[in-house]
Amino acid sequence: MKYADIIVDISLEALDRVFQYIVPETLTSDIQVGSQVMVPFGKGNRVIKGYVIGFSEEPDYEPDKLKEIQSIQKGSMVVESQMIQLADWMSRMYGCTRAQSLKTVLSVRRKVQGGTKKVYCLAVSRAEAEAEMKKLAVQPRFASRAALLALLLDDSRGQGVSEAEMKKKVPSPTAALRTLVKHGWIEVREASDYRIPYLGAKDGKTVHLTREQQQAVEGICEDERMVHLLYGVTGSGKTEVYMQLIERTLASGRQAIVLIPEISLTYQNIARFRQRFGRRVSVMNSRMSDGERYDQYIQAKNGEIDIMIGPRSALFTPFPDLGLLIVDEEQDGAYKSDTTPKYHAVDVAIRRMEMCSGKVVLGSATPSVVTYDRAVRGIYGLHRLENRVAGGPGMAKTCIIDLREELKQKNYSIFSRRLQSEMEARLERKEQILLFLNRRGYAGFISCRSCGHVIRCPHCDISMTLHKAEGNLLKCHYCGMTLAMPDSCPECGSRYIGAFGMGTQKVAEMLAKRFPQARILRADRDSMRRKNSPMEVFRAFAKGEADILVGTQMVVKGHDFPNVTLVGVLAADLSMFSGDYMAGERTFQLLTQAAGRAGRGEKPGQAVIQTYQPEHYAVTCAAAQDYEAFYRQEILYRRLMHYPPAGHMMAVIIEHMDEITAREGAVLLAGVMTDETIQVLPPADGFRAKEKDYYRKVIYIKSNEINGLIQCRERAQALIHSDTLFREMNVQFDINPMNLY
Repeated sequence: MKYADIIVDISLEALDRVFQYIVPETLTSDIQVGSQVMVPFGKGNRVIKGYVIGFSEEPDYEPDKLKEIQSIQKGSMVVESQMIQLADWMSRMYGCTRAQSLKTVLSVRRKVQGGTKKVYCLAVSRAEAEAEMKKLAVQPRFASRAALLALLLDDSRGQGVSEAEMKKKVPSPTAALRTLVKHGWIEVREASDYRIPYLGAKDGKTVHLTREQQQAVEGICEDERMVHLLYGVTGSGKTEVYMQLIERTLASGRQAIVLIPEISLTYQNIARFRQRFGRRVSVMNSRMSDGERYDQYIQAKNGEIDIMIGPRSALFTPFPDLGLLIVDEEQDGAYKSDTTPKYHAVDVAIRRMEMCSGKVVLGSATPSVVTYDRAVRGIYGLHRLENRVAGGPGMAKTCIIDLREELKQKNYSIFSRRLQSEMEARLERKEQILLFLNRRGYAGFISCRSCGHVIRCPHCDISMTLHKAEGNLLKCHYCGMTLAMPDSCPECGSRYIGAFGMGTQKVAEMLAKRFPQARILRADRDSMRRKNSPMEVFRAFAKGEADILVGTQMVVKGHDFPNVTLVGVLAADLSMFSGDYMAGERTFQLLTQAAGRAGRGEKPGQAVIQTYQPEHYAVTCAAAQDYEAFYRQEILYRRLMHYPPAGHMMAVIIEHMDEITAREGAVLLAGVMTDETIQVLPPADGFRAKEKDYYRKVIYIKSNEINGLIQCRERAQALIHSDTLFREMNVQFDINPMNLY
């Protein structure tokens, strides 16, 4: 006999209340995960709607106490059913529990009571209202009444107009409104007063497409392939292509989602899209309140909005007929979840659009090696934008500065001589400067010059970072622990203890000393903790309220500042030697994106890349803005080492508070996962060998087939469930991103 696990509500609060029902033999062949079913519920056996989230062969209760499913709801699958199916796929693909995947997919379904407002609607037919409006319009003393009727006739969606909106468009409407209500022309209704985030974002401009852009739009629409790569150099107008594709999607009665990698990009994107599509655009991100997120969710489900913009979580917007899913800056690491389930938004986007029979557009100036490889092999459609839009000076000129030579010339500053002279010239010309350093805080680590002791977090295997602006605090960027900066070395007692390396705080301080006349803004996670601080900082810089913006990688992603003519990359090497096979790819992407921020207006741009490895191909190719040259070098390395896209890869992370137990568990798992078809590397310390008091071991597995990794994971999970050693151990399975299609 088959049993179905059913939830009778889709809210987050209901996901932990699963009810088991018997599946009648007559329904066995038709029922599936996500099916909408009618079931008897409660003591009175009232028939209600439920959703199947899983099946089992064994009952959790006495079989005679279980009830049978009455029927399956026929017809098209509702959006809730699709989302449950997507969660089921994520559970099987990423090796997480069903509850974990459901709570990810339904992450904003926590009900938060909103307010209501009064709106005014026509109480008569449109023909009657038009006739009355024309009659009133010829009499000047009734002009306000005529204007009010005209305003309500323009309300084509019939959602009503609030009194506040009327006062903006009709002079002194109160008396006229009262008269029209009294005589039955207008009626008062109560409507939901939705919380609308970023309401002030209205600026933007409409641009006519270039020939390249138009060819990309037509190519994507006419190509039968589901996934398309829009590969365009920085400033080539990918956003305009997105908007044209969205316009066509909306014209067909379907909806669209636009994923962006950073919350800091929200304001710029919502402004451009609202200018084009009005209030049919909304936004979703983790900085919003529960109430704001819930309201956007409900509006999407009810068809009151058509476009959702946001980072990874916006992927799960419950549009009833989703037709287009755009992933901007698809190469960005922010699309990979670092918590269970460890999904990649690109993979899940493709799976969701398979279910919706829509299209996925991946946009980037520096696509991931995996995505580009699939495109050149014809698995994805490939559409190129090789030129910046007309009216600009073209790509920024880029120079590489060898910091070893700077040291030989007795320049001990973080700013090379060339960068300093370029900055002086820009400040004189009232042009703006963007400086990129991928390390926040004041100093990278605190060390004793007598004994060499480095102050490390007692809970994590990581050096603590000095945050001078926060009261000389040492902070761990992984667990958040803080300590006061000591006056002497805690190991040997020496007073020769100090800060080494530097972060964005220290750079901002050095800039203030070197260029006292300059107005300086900082953009990093420490300076942007408040809800709307990213929007405020980037808007202020865009308005010219600062001369220099210094920040981490959030400043080089997708921003369009026309007056920025100089970009300085202060330490290109920070991402190059991370011990990850994707280090070269990340370095190339960051450097190319950074250089692409310069010269996006009418003035020519200059980028200065400072590095200790000026001959590395990731640096030279980024300076030349030559993605194809980088890809040719990188793909040879990937094929030689059997890294994606040449093969599939999975990391198994084992965590325990006792290091010996963690090592023992890793050895056991490596043994059970090994077979002839896959390569299992010996267990090793994780990238951070200790974090939040947990020791971490990692096992890497390579396979030619994705199913080989899944079978390998299933063997490991069987051991975890059967062996008590793993009872207090945290084991996570991390399948490499973008390998699943």
